[in-house]
Amino acid sequence: MAVKLMKNDLRVKVSRYMSYLLRHNPKDLFVDEYGFVDLDKLIEKLNQCFGVDKIFVLDIVEKSGRKRFEVVENKIRALYGHTILVKLEFEEDKTVKVLYHGTTPGAASKILRKGLKPMKRRWVHLSPTVEVAREVGMRRTRSPTILEIDVEVARKNRLKFFRATEKVYLCKSIPPKHIRLVKLGA
Repeated sequence: MAVKLMKNDLRVKVSRYMSYLLRHNPKDLFVDEYGFVDLDKLIEKLNQCFGVDKIFVLDIVEKSGRKRFEVVENKIRALYGHTILVKLEFEEDKTVKVLYHGTTPGAASKILRKGLKPMKRRWVHLSPTVEVAREVGMRRTRSPTILEIDVEVARKNRLKFFRATEKVYLCKSIPPKHIRLVKLGA
């Protein structure tokens, strides 16, 4: 059991470092305009820090619950969450009616007054279900506040929503009139 926990801890650390390199600070990795870097170069860097190999890294890519990365022809990129400038092309989603955002109670209060903004990122990240939003919010607080976005009405006000993965939707920003607090519990 301890070995499995250690491997999971290593997976989390490696995944976080991959996200950091591919989304925010590629250091000495060459990033093309679409956010791709050479997979072997990334693995070299990860191996220096963590002693992991290509199989370990590809396992992270394939088994990530939120599909954070994409590998194409021995190149890898993060699919969302960038602060560095890259061209990501997402297809607009025109069918989803409601999305959710998990956050801290303090941030929720501000969002309800001022709207959702991407902050340091390029997009606002949204979730397709309350459960996924709660998971996301749990990264910042033990008791996340869940906000509901009325996508159907927001779309009528010319907002566009994009599906990055099965669990991640994106929008440039959302005014407070399209956001409401979800009532949780019985």
